[in-house]
Parts: sequence; C-alpha cells; structure tokens
Amino acid sequence: MPNVSFAFKKFNIKQDKCAMKVGTDAVLLGAWVIPNGSKRILDIGTGTGVIALMLAQKSTASIVAIEIDKDSTEQASFNVSESEFKNQVEVKHLSFQELTRTTESKFDLIVTNPPYFIDCLKNQEDSSRKTARHADFLPFEDLIGGVKKLLDEKGKFCLILPKNEAAIFRTMAELKGLYLSKLLRIRTRLEKESEKRHLMQFEFKESEFSESTLVIEKDGRHNYTEEYKDLTRDYYLHF
Repeated sequence: MPNVSFAFKKFNIKQDKCAMKVGTDAVLLGAWVIPNGSKRILDIGTGTGVIALMLAQKSTASIVAIEIDKDSTEQASFNVSESEFKNQVEVKHLSFQELTRTTESKFDLIVTNPPYFIDCLKNQEDSSRKTARHADFLPFEDLIGGVKKLLDEKGKFCLILPKNEAAIFRTMAELKGLYLSKLLRIRTRLEKESEKRHLMQFEFKESEFSESTLVIEKDGRHNYTEEYKDLTRDYYLHF
C-alpha cells in the first residue's frame, strides 16, 4: 500500500503523518460492521479516519472519531474534510479515557481497531507508532469499562484483534457483562489453517452467537477469494 495516500471508491486517505497506515485490519472491520440504522457511532483510535469514513459511506449516522495522537488527528480531520462525508464525521483529539470521563452521550455502535501489543519490547519504536500499537495506552480494562458506559443498552460494540488477544479480550468482556454475538475468523490463505484475526461483535444481552470464517487469498499474494472481494467491493477500487 502507498505510504502517502490511499484511494478508495468514494474517498481518499492521506496518511503521511500517521504512524499506522491504512491496513487490512481496518478495512476488514469497516467493511464487516453493519450500522443497522445506528444514529450515533463512535470510532475509537481513528488513525487516518478510514473506518469512520467507511461507516459514513454506508449509513446516515452521526460519527464521532477520536484519536490520541495529534498528527493523526490532523490527518484524519483533513481526510474527512476532503470527503463527501464531512458533515457526517467529527474528529476529536482526545483519549478514550478522557471521552469516557467527560461525556454522558450514548452510542448505538462503537467500533475500534485497538492497540493490542501487550507484552512486547517497545524500545526500538518511535513514540507515535508505539502509542498506536501498544495496549498500555488503551488497556483492555479501560476499553471494556468505557464501552459499558457509552454503549446504548441495545447497542453493539465491534473490534478486530489477533486470535490470542481476542480470546483474552472475550473472557474479560464477558466477565464485565459484554457478550459475544458475532464472530468472523480471518485466515490469510486457504492452505494456512491458522487464524490471523478475529472480528468480534459484543452486546449487553447474552445469546447464541453466529460465527464464520473468511479466507483472504486463494493460493498466492493478491489472488483474492470471492468472499473477500464481496466484503470489500464497495470500497476497494480494483474490486
């Protein structure tokens, strides 16, 4: 993917100031989430703003996109301002913890592609990339607690995590009263049995959850499966 910018069908993403560039995780989450008539959506750690813009493209919701990194906030604000969805998305420079402390607003849908490196060496990373990647800036406990406060009683909370971190998060969330209702397991290739990511949807009401698996590539790099094309077709230029 280009370092400076990335073109989608209905908006462009400039990303030269962002520590974390547009990646498959963000696109998977933005494409997978179904707003279902949501009126207010919160995107936690918006980065370039890509997920917020993807959700704006397929809903009429008012979207709040928050970001702790100043440069990323400025870049996301620019990307939104240059899009047809500029009146739909509001970008704010603040942490999720601060938002949780200072607002009484409720959201019908909360989404995040969160930092997840829990036990990793961080000395070699620049500070912006460190902030974007490591969970000590948004511990799972803070994320779950904040979502419980800000999510409407009938709302949905969606996120993407690596398989191992997803299992940890699910256990922690369910102990706090957030229950998994939908799961999509992501595999990179058909011949690879290991799952790369889990996309999860949580709700306050406990019920049986639906689960499925998506394979991104068939038998080689960029040889994408029809299922992946179908999921991302509304966004990627080449699908």
